[in-house]
Amino acid sequence: MLSETQRRLLLRLAEFGPDVESAWDVPRDLSLPGLAEHLGLVRSAIHTPLKELEASDLISTRMAHVIGGGPRRRTVVHITELGRQRMESYSISDLPAKSESLAIGPLPDKNRILGRNDELESLSSKLLAGENLLLNGLPGIGKTSLARSVAENMMDRGYRIRWAACNSDTDSSTIGSMWLGRDSPTDPYAIASAACGTKTALIIDELQEIHPRHLSGVKSLLSACAETSTGILVAARAPSPIGSLADFEEFRLGGLATSDAIELLSNLIDEKSAEQVSKALGGHPLALNLWSPDEEVPEEGLEVQKFVRSTVLRKLTDEGLGTLDELSISPLPLSAEEIFSQDGIVELDDSAVLRWMDGLIEPHHLIRNVRRANLEQETSRLLHAKYAEIWSQREGIRARRIEAHHRLNSGEEIETDWIAEKVGIISRRDSAAAAVLIENAIEVFDEEVLRLAAIDLAFERGESSIVSEHLEFISESPQKLIRQARLARLQGDILQADKLEISAIKSLSPSEAIRANIASLVRKHDDRLPGQTTKVDFASIDSVNLSKLPESDRSSASLALDLLRHSVAIELGNVETLANVRSSLVSHMGEDNPRLALIDLRALIFSKSEGSLETTRGFIHSTDKEIESIKAIHAALEATYPSPPDWLISAHKEISSVELNDEIPSNRRLLAHRWYWRGVLEPNMRLSHWREAISRFKSAECPNAATELLLKLTRSI
Repeated sequence: MLSETQRRLLLRLAEFGPDVESAWDVPRDLSLPGLAEHLGLVRSAIHTPLKELEASDLISTRMAHVIGGGPRRRTVVHITELGRQRMESYSISDLPAKSESLAIGPLPDKNRILGRNDELESLSSKLLAGENLLLNGLPGIGKTSLARSVAENMMDRGYRIRWAACNSDTDSSTIGSMWLGRDSPTDPYAIASAACGTKTALIIDELQEIHPRHLSGVKSLLSACAETSTGILVAARAPSPIGSLADFEEFRLGGLATSDAIELLSNLIDEKSAEQVSKALGGHPLALNLWSPDEEVPEEGLEVQKFVRSTVLRKLTDEGLGTLDELSISPLPLSAEEIFSQDGIVELDDSAVLRWMDGLIEPHHLIRNVRRANLEQETSRLLHAKYAEIWSQREGIRARRIEAHHRLNSGEEIETDWIAEKVGIISRRDSAAAAVLIENAIEVFDEEVLRLAAIDLAFERGESSIVSEHLEFISESPQKLIRQARLARLQGDILQADKLEISAIKSLSPSEAIRANIASLVRKHDDRLPGQTTKVDFASIDSVNLSKLPESDRSSASLALDLLRHSVAIELGNVETLANVRSSLVSHMGEDNPRLALIDLRALIFSKSEGSLETTRGFIHSTDKEIESIKAIHAALEATYPSPPDWLISAHKEISSVELNDEIPSNRRLLAHRWYWRGVLEPNMRLSHWREAISRFKSAECPNAATELLLKLTRSI
């Protein structure tokens, strides 16, 4: 007769086909730590059941390379043919449910939890009722495991689960991308509108890991979600980094009851000793997993942090401590291949020190925090300096992010220009990570060049409060006035923005003033919704005097004015001006310049002449330049609205997920228009799409367009 633990071990092993039995690379799920985690038992608790199963020829063990588990081979377990036959006697209800198809986001592997039935049922019933919950407790107390079981409960009832897991670089848009995929909007209210829905529950795990830089945005997202009827569960270490939230019920998770904690320890020790250990460690699940039968029974009332210091860390070898230190000071979880000190991975895994998710590794946060606190400042700085050098030899945006983190914490002298350069590189791929990096840099080196970089990044992200916070520390100058004008525009105060901009231009050098004037005209022309008339006229364009520009800059400025003049002429239908400006453009660019094809196409589209749409269709399908394709599609939509042809709607859908570098102002405006047209063409998602478009128009410094769209949205609801 098989014990419950043995039956569950065989059921788990039976999930994997015979092909893994001879494979060189084996999933960690088949290693001893992986099996113990799945069963919700301490590592040592499965040793005896496995030995008995192997003696009965129901399983076999061998040494193999565990995927992501470091360079050393490890013991893995396989079910035998006899074991599979034995499993046939169990009913289909014993097999694990396959409800993960209803999950979106980085949902952790399903693990068994003990002693949480009351909490599980309470949280599940509240979520089913659409309530909002803040689950908090000590690190390692089991918040993630309980949230995962709640998710399973909800999926068993046919609910879709949108799961997000946080780290230091997570912001509201990162959570949106986990809930909705790469095509997620970035505005908190747009994310909430798209993510919420019937038979849906939202879960955010590890909220305490979010950097303070991003907490206000995440709070806005939670507030937006709370306004819907969709239930949301947020798990965070106590005390919560966002404090109490309106419309959220706090749910405090404590230690396991002694009877349940004893079951976690299984048959490792006698019941009296198990009771002593459980009481001594306060029923703390992670601490119980970290305790080993070859250790003394802890004294009652021992703090978990002290237990980690005196017992868990003390017994680690130098190799284990080396790997733990590298993981503990890293800003992000690492893959096994990224870890320089790999020799300790197996030891740490066997000691229940590590957390695994999506191929990445980090210490349990309780252990990480204790180890960080234990490191002397000089030792910590030396480690950061060491890993800064290692990461400097690696390629990619992620490498620059981690290198910069280590440099900032190494105590070494760093050129602020180097930091600003790295922030610029990182922001092209991950502006949330760049924002965290620049804030950390300002804490170490509070210099104006870094605050200016933080301000400009916040403008790109549409964060007026961050801009305002840093502007207070910038010395008075025309450049500060220009940024103050941009801030006023971002906040929708157009009159104040124009006043500040005029004042700034007066203070600039003649050449800088001309450039600023041209940029202002272009922005003014773009600040409107499709179909609305431009507020720029030929007189204002002609009034720009280029004579004070250096000869080297005069040609590019003249080209910029001609392009603006051409756009205005198209809208006004001024054929004579179009012809004259095109001749000027040819003299600047040359007849064979590829950009001229798009310029001519826009004129053709708005003329609505016979064959213009077919020509547009051919251009869209033939060009390999995504931005030109997007511009042509938008122009064609504007010209054919409200009845665009099906092929044009399909073309717009295809380019909706194309990534654009939003460091470029024209791209920010292009993104705003793309979300606008998505709201037009997908009326069932209009609320989310137009909320995102409004946010994008604001960050693109188009307050008139944002205001007009808000009015359209209000009327359409």
